Amino acid sequence: MRYCCAVLLSIFFLQDVVAQSVESVDSVHKPIVSNMLPQKNEEMYVIADVVITGNKKTKGYIIIRETTFKKGDHIAAPDLTKRLIESKQLIYNTGLFVDDSVYVSQQKGNEVFINIDVKERWYFFPLPYFVLVDRNFNQWWVQENRSLERVNYGIKFTQNNFSGQDDNLNIWLINGYNQQITLRYGLPFIDKKLTQGFNVGFTYSRQRELNYATSSNNKQLFYDQPDGFAKNIARFDLTYSFRPDQRIRHLFRIAYTSESVSDSIIKLNPLYYPNSLNNIKYLDFTYSFRYYNNDYNAYPTKGVFGEAYIYKRGLDNITNLWQVGVHGLYAKPILPKTFFRIEGALSVKFPSTNYFINQPLFGYGYYTLRGMEYYVVDGTTGALGKFTLYRELFKYIYKTPFHTKTHDKIPFRVYMKAYSDVGYSYSPGINNNLFNNKLMYTWGAGFDVVSIYDLVFRFEYSFNQLGENGLYLHASSGF
Repeated sequence: MRYCCAVLLSIFFLQDVVAQSVESVDSVHKPIVSNMLPQKNEEMYVIADVVITGNKKTKGYIIIRETTFKKGDHIAAPDLTKRLIESKQLIYNTGLFVDDSVYVSQQKGNEVFINIDVKERWYFFPLPYFVLVDRNFNQWWVQENRSLERVNYGIKFTQNNFSGQDDNLNIWLINGYNQQITLRYGLPFIDKKLTQGFNVGFTYSRQRELNYATSSNNKQLFYDQPDGFAKNIARFDLTYSFRPDQRIRHLFRIAYTSESVSDSIIKLNPLYYPNSLNNIKYLDFTYSFRYYNNDYNAYPTKGVFGEAYIYKRGLDNITNLWQVGVHGLYAKPILPKTFFRIEGALSVKFPSTNYFINQPLFGYGYYTLRGMEYYVVDGTTGALGKFTLYRELFKYIYKTPFHTKTHDKIPFRVYMKAYSDVGYSYSPGINNNLFNNKLMYTWGAGFDVVSIYDLVFRFEYSFNQLGENGLYLHASSGF
């Protein structure tokens, strides 16, 4: 595999060694921004008007909210060109459009007229729901023998941009191996300044199978309740959001949760909940700060993303838990069609306890090392770093048979990559397994396919520190 990575790296750089300048690596759906401005740095321009076309449902002020200019602004020529590009990226990153263009359409003296052309997404998705119970595709395919009994099915009603204000209504009705009802509504702006919003939701779920502990070889241990459900959860949450500008978000969330497990779970693991309880109820609070300054949220090829958060669970000694963490990403083009990406995260939980509900860390969310998809590593403190080099191989536009101006073309962009991940999970009560309190590392190579609606397919052949290797498949989308 090391030779494969070396070959990939050679391909990355040999193709670009004669390049004279660095080309901006735009993500999919990003046509070149046009402008009519003469290149005079001292010239000042006035934004005479901003015209929006293509927004059949989206309110105009929701689009203008994402631009870095407004009617009446006085802007120097080089700065205006930069703002056109930035505004295009910010508008696309709302997730409301399959494409957008921001450009100067007309110039009269020092007055410029700007056009914003958008192609709206389909906003209503009554999608059939078919999701694997297991953490990832490989676990279901290999370890669970592709069992169709281990799936959840139902209907997922998603109405994005419900009233044209980038508000979302979700209704999930899920049956099958597990059951779930979810109702959620979010409105990003509720004030005239378009800075404050809210999100409210309710979820009730029941699980037949429950991960009740982690084995000494860092595998999940499951219990399948034969006569009902192993766990029941009811949760209500309310989030207040504050966006002082396009790139910064403050989120304040409060939630109430009631959850219980069967007596069989407590017999298997008396430390699943504190004090061998089989049910707990608690309030939790979260504050998170997020900063976006990248070209494409779903697949950054240039820029920075950062997040910091504080989480507090419970108002008593039984459910009490604090967690603080940071997560960041940096992407930079280094040659035409070639860029690298560095991602890092750090999390600390306290007080340190061996209750199972406080332990999960690696193997969940972005705390996943490529090549360790079959493992979980519990801990109270964890850190990770991911290092990836990308090369765009080609892009292809498929012309659809649909008679529509917005979905007549579906773009695909294919990248190859070489990568290496490192991580460390500390747990004071665990000393006799494969990965806890030890440096973890993986490496590999693969391909990514990026398409419409933020669809990202990842095909990765990875190695881990145990010498294990395999092909891993992952997918994410904006649905």
